[in-house]
Amino acid sequence: MLGKKTSPDTAIIGMGRTGCSVARFFDARGVTYVAFDEKLQSLPEDIHGALRSGPLHARELKKFSRMIVSPGIAWQHPALLAARQSGVQMLGDLDLFREHYSGDLLAVTGTNGKSTVVHVMGQLLEVLPGGVEIGGNIGIPMLDMLAQKTVSPRAVLELSSFQLERCQSIRPRWAALLNVQPDHADMHADMQTYEAAKLRIFAAQGEGDAAMLPVDACWDDLAADLQKRSVRVCRFGQVQDVTQAGAGLLGAPDQRRIFWTATDGSSHEVAIDQVMVRGEHQHMNLAVAAQAAADFGVSQAVIRELLTAFRGLDHRLRYVGQHAGKPWYNDSKATNPDAAVAALNSFDQVIWICGGLTKGVDVLPMLAAVRAHVAQAFVIGKEPQAFVELLEKAGIDYQVMPDMNDAVAHAAKNDLSLPVLLSPAAASMDQFSNYAERGLCFTAAVAVLEKAA
Repeated sequence: MLGKKTSPDTAIIGMGRTGCSVARFFDARGVTYVAFDEKLQSLPEDIHGALRSGPLHARELKKFSRMIVSPGIAWQHPALLAARQSGVQMLGDLDLFREHYSGDLLAVTGTNGKSTVVHVMGQLLEVLPGGVEIGGNIGIPMLDMLAQKTVSPRAVLELSSFQLERCQSIRPRWAALLNVQPDHADMHADMQTYEAAKLRIFAAQGEGDAAMLPVDACWDDLAADLQKRSVRVCRFGQVQDVTQAGAGLLGAPDQRRIFWTATDGSSHEVAIDQVMVRGEHQHMNLAVAAQAAADFGVSQAVIRELLTAFRGLDHRLRYVGQHAGKPWYNDSKATNPDAAVAALNSFDQVIWICGGLTKGVDVLPMLAAVRAHVAQAFVIGKEPQAFVELLEKAGIDYQVMPDMNDAVAHAAKNDLSLPVLLSPAAASMDQFSNYAERGLCFTAAVAVLEKAA
């Protein structure tokens, strides 16, 4: 007699890149599950679970004992809230990775700069025996690392607030908080909730672990708490003396150096004029990555060589070329005001292409930087009003453009021989699929200028 067939007790919520990696992870281990997605109508052929399409309903979700919730699904979704309140266990892919990965975990979070820091860390740590895995919010989904024949003894994860928010517990051997700035207002209840999610990266750290925190006084209490738990804390920032921080930027603007500290306590430096990438925020990212490499025993010669050779990531203040008598820079990854201010501060004067989906974030705090560094602006996006108000307050000449191609064409015709900077200070989803598509559209439009010349 056949036994009674039992229903799966695991659900995967959201079948984007992360959800599909979770499904493949379960398939490889014989775990049955049901996948939920509000838009998807069918699963990729190599995924074997059942799919339920359409709106999420609490009555369905309450039938499961646990759910793996993808980062793109709002944690406060009413159906998820109801399921949580009924006792359903809510996890993220980070929980599964933590449970099955036995190597050294290095984790980086922050509003801006994560991808650059993780990318450079990966290049530096690759020289160590066994290399390094890179994933999470950058590169491959973290669970896909575990499907490889040989898994590196160390992994660097870029972690978003959404990934940390839904993780029950994580204990990185080395963790860095780069910054916490207003963003993702549409996906978190408030700024305090957003910050709390970021700080979960340190919650389980203890003796033998290391943490990097900005030098700002607002992080002093956290640093003290970590030190009480015997965590080795390194502060980083812009300082006048190496005794004020373990890593960061030293000296006056015309004599600035990137510095970091070796395990023997000695300080090491690279002059900014030897570095290829622009912007103090980029230079700070390099300092954090250098410190991570030094902490794990990478030679000082390798660190110096990488810092001076690094050209930057795509869509992150990346030099596109000289066209129409102007240098062009693609900073499409600047999806919030703080990132765009950092880019603007990297130039004396620019022709600025800005605009997009603000997600409720106020752009007026950019006023001082816009006044100081913008000579003319071209605004894109379906709702340009916030940027129009900003530019009018700043007294900057501007034009509202229907799309990126028009913005690039008009910027090229401008008589000013200044750099043209795409640094939108807003998300891209009003006109593009993501910031990368926006950046590619920009570079394609700039390339057309060369052909037309």
